[in-house]
Amino acid sequence: MKRLKITNDHGWTPRTFRKQEWKIKNVALRQRVMAVRLVMEGYLGKDVASMVNLCRQSVAFYVSLFNKGGLELLLDRKSPPGREPFLTPEQQQELKSLILTRTPAELGWDIASSWNTRILQSYIREHYGATMSREGIRKLLHRTKLSWTRPTYTLAKGDAEQQQAFEKQMELIKKLNHSQYSSFVCR
Repeated sequence: MKRLKITNDHGWTPRTFRKQEWKIKNVALRQRVMAVRLVMEGYLGKDVASMVNLCRQSVAFYVSLFNKGGLELLLDRKSPPGREPFLTPEQQQELKSLILTRTPAELGWDIASSWNTRILQSYIREHYGATMSREGIRKLLHRTKLSWTRPTYTLAKGDAEQQQAFEKQMELIKKLNHSQYSSFVCR
């Protein structure tokens, strides 16, 4: 087996590498720097792999990255692009504003007074031509900073004046209780 070598140190020494390790918060990137530093110090690739808990090929790959482009290339970690979303960002914002401003009953979706993933699934399929799972819709709503809340009841025959008077009484009670408890000192 051929010994790993640092062919271009790019001005780095094991000591400056160790200082750089302490600054890096990401564990995976810190492992990369540590692996290259240990090879710089003269350890074999298989020994470095066991010390840093990596495979031997990863250590060799990190050394070759460092030899090509220095610390910048070693720390450059591109994430995979991922899957294309079912809805474009514009469609997602349109859906969010629809959920915030309209009810399903206003749009002719049965008698439901609030949105749920089943109704949204049908709406997305009909209006955008995309088939999404209910869990995917829930995650989409979470990403757009929406959360599920239960609708509140409104009393159709309730007296508005009495309700306002009751709310004022509750606010007064809250203020009195708050001032009563705020006078206590914790020791």
